[in-house]
Amino acid sequence: MRGHESSVFSISVHASGRYAITTSSDTAQLWDLDTFQRKRKLNILQSVGIQKVFFLPLSNTILSCFKDNSIFAWECDTLSCKYQLPAPPESSSVLYKVFAVTRDGRILAAGGKSNHLHLWCLEAKQLFRIIQMPTKVRAIRHLEFLPDSFDAGSNQVLGVLSQDGIMRFVNIQTCKLLFEIGSLDEGISSSVISPHGRYIASIMENGSLNIYSVQALTQEINKPPPPLVKVIEDLPKSKLNSGGLKMKVTSGRVQRPAKSRENKIQARILKQDLTGNFENKENEASDGLNKKRLQILLKGYGEYPTKYRMFIWRSLLQLPENHTAFSSLVDKGVHVAFLNLQKKYPIKSRKLLRVLQRTLSALAHWSAIFSDTPYLPLLAFPFVKLFQNNQLICFEVVATLIINWCQHWFEYFPNPPINILSLIENVLAFHDKELLQHFIDHDITSQLYAWPLLETVFSEVLTREEWLKLFDNVFSNHPSFLLMTVVAYNTCSRAPLLNCSLRDDFEYFFHHRNNLDISVVIREVYHLMDTTPTDIHPNDKLDAFVALTKGQYPVFNQYPKFIVDYQTQERERIRNDELDFLRERQMVEDMQAEVDQQRVEDEAWYQKQELLRKAEETRREMLLQEEEKMAQQRQRLASVKRELRAKEMHLQDATRRRFLKLQQDQREMELRRLNDEIERKVHMRDQEIATTAKDLEMRHLELESQKRLYEKLIEENLAEAEQACLNADWRIQALHKQRCDDLQRNACYQEVAKLLRENRRKETEVLNAMVGEGARKWEEAKEKDFHLKSEKKASALSDASRKWFLEKELDDALEHAEHPYNTVSLNQRRVQWDTMEQDLMERVRNLRQRLTAQARNRCRTPHLLAT
Repeated sequence: MRGHESSVFSISVHASGRYAITTSSDTAQLWDLDTFQRKRKLNILQSVGIQKVFFLPLSNTILSCFKDNSIFAWECDTLSCKYQLPAPPESSSVLYKVFAVTRDGRILAAGGKSNHLHLWCLEAKQLFRIIQMPTKVRAIRHLEFLPDSFDAGSNQVLGVLSQDGIMRFVNIQTCKLLFEIGSLDEGISSSVISPHGRYIASIMENGSLNIYSVQALTQEINKPPPPLVKVIEDLPKSKLNSGGLKMKVTSGRVQRPAKSRENKIQARILKQDLTGNFENKENEASDGLNKKRLQILLKGYGEYPTKYRMFIWRSLLQLPENHTAFSSLVDKGVHVAFLNLQKKYPIKSRKLLRVLQRTLSALAHWSAIFSDTPYLPLLAFPFVKLFQNNQLICFEVVATLIINWCQHWFEYFPNPPINILSLIENVLAFHDKELLQHFIDHDITSQLYAWPLLETVFSEVLTREEWLKLFDNVFSNHPSFLLMTVVAYNTCSRAPLLNCSLRDDFEYFFHHRNNLDISVVIREVYHLMDTTPTDIHPNDKLDAFVALTKGQYPVFNQYPKFIVDYQTQERERIRNDELDFLRERQMVEDMQAEVDQQRVEDEAWYQKQELLRKAEETRREMLLQEEEKMAQQRQRLASVKRELRAKEMHLQDATRRRFLKLQQDQREMELRRLNDEIERKVHMRDQEIATTAKDLEMRHLELESQKRLYEKLIEENLAEAEQACLNADWRIQALHKQRCDDLQRNACYQEVAKLLRENRRKETEVLNAMVGEGARKWEEAKEKDFHLKSEKKASALSDASRKWFLEKELDDALEHAEHPYNTVSLNQRRVQWDTMEQDLMERVRNLRQRLTAQARNRCRTPHLLAT
C-alpha cells in the first residue's frame, strides 16, 4: 500500500468495511480492503495541501478538505464531484485544520487556529452557525461529537480540545458550555469518545491515561426524553399536601476525578421524589422505562418515536449486554454450518453478510439446534439489518425473541411447530370459520398460511416502516401477541384469500407484500387478544416474558435433543462423506489440472521452442546481414584508412621536402653569406694593397723628387756612388717587398683554400646528417666562425706589421737618402727588423694556437641550438 511521498496522518474506513482512504499532506488514496489494491489517487497542486479526506458516516460520500478552506464532496463509487461548500465569510475566516461530523452525516464542524467554530449543514450546503469559544481559547486542536442514545445520530454535544489542554463540551444548538475535562496543570494531549458516549478516554500531557464517565460528569446528557403522554393520578389524602409530584430543578456539583487543582462544573440535575410509587417514575434505575406507560404511549400513537425506538426496545427487552459472554461466542469463529451462507442467501452488502454470518454463528455456538435450523437466517435477517452497527444488541435481541416469542417452536424439530400452528388454527376457527373452511377446501394448511409469516417474522410481507411499527407492539405485549398477529393478518386479508383457489396463489400471497394497512392489522390483534376465549387463547399456553440473564446467557435446550444429536451426527457423517468426496474430487481435479497444466506447459514449451527456433533463424539471418554489413563497413573503412595513410604519407613527404628545402635554403643562405664575406674581405685586401701601392708610388715620387733635389745638391762626384746605392737599395726593397707580398699572398691563398675545403666538408656532413647533427653543425659553424675571426685578427696583425715594416723601410730609405753614409746602421736596422718580424710572426702563431685551444674547449660544452 505504497504511493505516499510523505507520512500518512489520517485513515478513514467506509461503513461497509470494504474501502479505506489514506491521507498525507500531498495526496489521498482510495484502497480496496478486500484486494488491498489502490483504486484511485487524488493528486493536487503543490501549493494546495490536504487537510483531511474522510468518509461521511452512514453514507457513500467522501469529504475532502484542503488548506485553502475549500471542501468538496465526492461519490465513492464513481468519484464524481457531488457538490462544493461555498467559501466562509471573510469576517470570520478560519483556516480549517480539524473536522468532526455527526453520526447521521448532516452537520460538519470545522475549526482551526482561532476561537471560532463553523457549523455547516451538508444537506443545505451552507454555513448555518458560527460559535465563538471563550477568549482563552486561541486554537482548536481536536473536535469530536458526543454520541447520545436518544438523538438517533444527530449529535448535539460537541467536544472541543483547545491549545490549553482543556476539552470543553458545548451544545451546538443552545451554545451552552455543559462541562469540561482537563486543566492547565494536567492538560489533555488527545482524546477519544466511546461509540455509545458513555466514556471519554484521554491521554494527558504527563503521559497518563484518564478515563472519564460522562454520566458522572453530567446527567443531562443521557437523560431519557420527556414523556409524550402525561398521566395524572390521585394521591392518598395523607400525601395531598406533601407536594411529592413536583419536580425541582437545582444546581448541583458534578463529582470529578481527583486532580491537583479542583474545577467545579455546574450542571443541571433532576431530583426525583422518592415518596412516589415505583411505577410512576419516569426513569427506573435498573429496569429501564416503565412498560405500562410505554403501552399507553403506543396505543395513543400506534408506534414509538423513530428517534427513541432503539432505546425503547432495549429497555423493553431488558437486554443485559453481556460483552464478555458474547465475545466468547464470537471468538469461536464462524460456525461450520454457515461457512457457505452467501451461496444460499446471497446479500449484496458484504458487511451485512458478515454481520449475519457472525450472528448466526454465535447463535449456533450458544445452542446446537440453531446450526440445523433452516429458517434461522430468515428469522434473524431483519434484526441484523436493523442492528448491523451493534452486533451485541443484534444477538441479544434475536436470542430474546427466540426464548420468548418462539416458545415451543422446536418441540417437533425438524418439522414446523405443529402445536403453535394448531393454536393459530384454533383461534382462526373461532373468529373466521369461513376463511378456515376455504383453506381446508383448497388443502391449505397452517404450514402455508401461518408458518411463512412466523419463520420470517413478517419481514417478507411488510415494509421496513410497517415491520418496525408491528414489532413496537410485539415487544410491548405478551409473546402470544405474535401468534395473534398471524390470525389478524389472515382475517384482514380474507377478501383476497377467499378469491384464491390455486396453491401457487396462496404461496405467493404469504411470501410477498400485499396491499394491507398494518394499523388495521394491529387493531385487529388487540381485538383478538381481548375477545378470544381463555380455553383457546395462546396466552395460557405461552409463558410470560423472561429476559436474558446477566453475565452469562441461559441454557437453551427446549428441543428434542436426541433428534438434534442424531441429525447432527448424520449431518456430520454426511459432511465428512462430502468432505471425503470433495477431497477425492479435489484430488482428481488437481490431478486433471496438473495434467492439463502439464499439457498446457508442454504445448507452451513446444510453442516457445518453435518461437525460439524461428527467433534463432531470424537472429542468424540478422547476424549474417550484420556480418555482411560489417564486412562492407570494414572494406570501406580499410579504403578510407588507405586513403588517409596515403594522404598522411603525402603530407609527411611534403613536410619532409619543405623541411629539407628549408634546411637547404638556410645552408645556401649561409654559404652565400660566407662567400659574400670572403669576397668582401678579398676586395678589402685588394683595396688595401692597391692603396698601399699607390701610397708607395706617391712616396716613390716624393723620393724621386727629393732625389732630384738631392742630386742637384750633391756633387757630381757622388752621383755614381749614390746611384749605385740607390739601385742597391731599390733592389733590396723590391726583393723584400716581393718576398713579403708573396708570403702574405701565399698565406691568404692557403687560408681561403682551407676555408673552401672546410666548407665543402661541412656541406657534405650537413647533407648526410640533416636532422640529428644540427646542433653539432651549428657548434662547428661557430668554431669555424671563431677560426675565421682568429684568421682575421692574424691577418689584421700581419697587415699591421707589414704596414709598419713598409713605413719603417720608407723611413729608413728617406733617412739613407738624407744620410747616405749611414749604410752600416741601415743594415743593422734591417737585421733588427727581420728579427722583430720573426718575433711578430711567432707571436701570431702562438695567438692562433691559443685561440684554437679556446674554441676547442668551447665546443666540448653542449649547446642547444635552434633549427
